Amino acid sequence: MGAAMQGNNQTIQGLVGDALRESTDLAQKEFTLFRTEITQNIRTLFMGLAMIVVAAIFAIAALMLFTESLVKWLATVVNSEALAALIVGGVMALIAIGLGLWGRSTMTSSSLAPQRAMRSLKRDAEVLSERGA
Repeated sequence: MGAAMQGNNQTIQGLVGDALRESTDLAQKEFTLFRTEITQNIRTLFMGLAMIVVAAIFAIAALMLFTESLVKWLATVVNSEALAALIVGGVMALIAIGLGLWGRSTMTSSSLAPQRAMRSLKRDAEVLSERGA
């Protein structure tokens, strides 16, 4: 009976050892998969950001060409290239100021705080304090 019990202990120890090795192997494989996926996601993110930067460069070049064309067209209407440039520049400056002020007003410190998470944490704290009381 003692030999059978010792054989069972060795079998259980062997099974536990195998389970630990397999768990370790699985964790290493999962970590490798995680690292590979993160690397691919970061590459995709940087590729997307690069495309956005290139698109912005083309958009700026197009805006400059449109502005120049608008100034030349307005110069034929008002018979003065300087006056046309002043008008177009003034309108664009007003648009830029308006967009800047609007952007600044939307980026207040209260809008950056995670409101839903704060409410959830406050609610959790209230529930926990009620349970403790």
